[in-house]
Amino acid sequence: MKKKHIIIILCLLPAFVFMAEEHSSSNFLPFLGKSLNFIILFGGLSYLLSKPLQNFLKKRSLEIKQSLEEAENRRQEAESKLDEARVQLEGLEEKIAHIKKEAESMGQREKDRIIKDAKKEAERIKRMTRQEIELLVEGGIQELKEYTIEMAALLAQERIKKRMTPQDHSLFIDKCIERLSRLDENSVIDKKVHSRLG
Repeated sequence: MKKKHIIIILCLLPAFVFMAEEHSSSNFLPFLGKSLNFIILFGGLSYLLSKPLQNFLKKRSLEIKQSLEEAENRRQEAESKLDEARVQLEGLEEKIAHIKKEAESMGQREKDRIIKDAKKEAERIKRMTRQEIELLVEGGIQELKEYTIEMAALLAQERIKKRMTPQDHSLFIDKCIERLSRLDENSVIDKKVHSRLG
């Protein structure tokens, strides 16, 4: 509101008050004094306070405007952050689901690998155990054969000793000598044949 408007309103105000009261000549002078006092007082006050009041109101309106703008900015920023948080939350849920799925898949692969390795190890242990058993069995069989041969030789030796008389003994030696001489003759004949062919 402009200063002129305020002054006009202040001037007209006593007139309206005067019209409202009864018209009497005795009341007019005090009324006029009061009106002049009113106009001077409020006119002066309005003149003196109009600039500071306007500055205060302008300043206050600017502060309110800035507060509203800041509040609007904060609201928009909060909404933006809320939207970002929602997007991140949605992305986070997807990431969690992806990580969970990947972990389950990796766990299953690891489980399969461990089972496969365990089966290979079990097969290797079985194979080694079979080989050891076969070696032990072969060794046992060989020992058993050697023992059997040794026992058979001992038994045969004992039987021969019991049955053989000194005449049988000298007859056995003669036969052995005879066989050796035949073998020697055969080897001499073979040498002669080879020398003729060569």
